[in-house]
Amino acid sequence: MCTGDCAKCLGLTLIPLAVLCTLANILLFFPGGKVVESNDHITDEVWYFGGILGSGALMIFPALVFLGLKNNDCCGCCGNESCGKRFAMFSSIIFAAVGFVGAGYCFVLSAFALNKGPKCNTNNTWTYPFLNGNYLSDNSLWSQCQSPVDIVPWNLTLFSLLLVMSGIQAVLCAIQVVNGLFGTLCGDCKCCGCCGGDGAV
Repeated sequence: MCTGDCAKCLGLTLIPLAVLCTLANILLFFPGGKVVESNDHITDEVWYFGGILGSGALMIFPALVFLGLKNNDCCGCCGNESCGKRFAMFSSIIFAAVGFVGAGYCFVLSAFALNKGPKCNTNNTWTYPFLNGNYLSDNSLWSQCQSPVDIVPWNLTLFSLLLVMSGIQAVLCAIQVVNGLFGTLCGDCKCCGCCGGDGAV
């Protein structure tokens, strides 16, 4: 596979992941699927917008850049036909790094939120009743959260999804860094023939 084709494949995968991460973060603003009476009743980590900013907005830009690499016209400069393609692949490394940072932010935030547990009503006090992820291995502790209803599985599911999807995004961005390095060093198939001559751009 040529570097441009590989980048396009990565971009096509990142976009739906970014959308899903954004939706998961939005759903976390509705604990247990319900509208809360006060914003203070929402788990603090939700307000850090890990899925909306980190794995959402910051991931859209790299994804669009990756999608556009295959259609780069290999414009020449200084007599070098592949100069344009090489520069485009080099710039994709920078965007991949931005995406990696965004995904890493969401990953760390989600891991911290899972370990901390959700904020919920316990005996008319809104607090974090769980310590060091103890509720993850003992679901009998979930009953400590009296409301919102089903807040523990709600947060557990959504933050777990954010953790997994942001992890996948980070891996894909790391792959593009390697792919971009190859593209920078030898261009793409049509530009310099490093993939076997007449490959597609």
